[in-house]
Amino acid sequence: MNKPLRVIGLLGGMSFEASAVYYRLINEAVRQRLGGLYSADIILRSVNFDIIARMQTEGRWDDAGQYLADAAIGLERAGAQCILLCTNTMHLVANAIDNATQAPFIHIIDETARVLRDARCRRPLLVATRYTMEQGFYQARMARHDIDVMVPDEAGRAATHAIIFDELCQGKILDTSRDHLTGLIETAKAQGADSVILGCTEIGLILDPAALPLPGFDSTVIHAQAAVDFAMIA
Repeated sequence: MNKPLRVIGLLGGMSFEASAVYYRLINEAVRQRLGGLYSADIILRSVNFDIIARMQTEGRWDDAGQYLADAAIGLERAGAQCILLCTNTMHLVANAIDNATQAPFIHIIDETARVLRDARCRRPLLVATRYTMEQGFYQARMARHDIDVMVPDEAGRAATHAIIFDELCQGKILDTSRDHLTGLIETAKAQGADSVILGCTEIGLILDPAALPLPGFDSTVIHAQAAVDFAMIA
């Protein structure tokens, strides 16, 4: 007998490389759990990242929230039974999306916090875009789960941001950048970090969580698994 699956709504395109990872991870997990020719029931809305990136650099977060909320409404109308925002940074405007839709919004920070707590990690280093590391929303949401987030120093944040936007979002994977990020993690370990969050959906393209100086948690993988858990309830 065929097992019905709930429809997953992916709000992606920020960047499309990351959205492709979500699509692959979710479908692989469904096939692994159910076997045969099973794959996920997914509706994908992929936005033009250039529009969002311009809003980010101009500080137009309210406009970005409305833009993404409208896209999420379209996903819901198309039949999505949950919404995943396939980017860490734009969870800064997650409330705008959640408030505009009726479908459950699966929050990447909450899901990552749950896995960290299960692993008894409470002092992670966050490796992400400057917006995610500096705007405070990530730290505040993690604090609800009694998790104290560390970030690199100013130079480390700037370098990490450049690696994400100038390289990873453009399909460039450089060994020198991998070494630089690993060095930041080594420094954080010496300062008391007990783990590291790959807090950008592109970071997993360059860092392997199993090959880091600290236990690594890829928020994209965690988020995708949460979507599969939701879909399986049907």
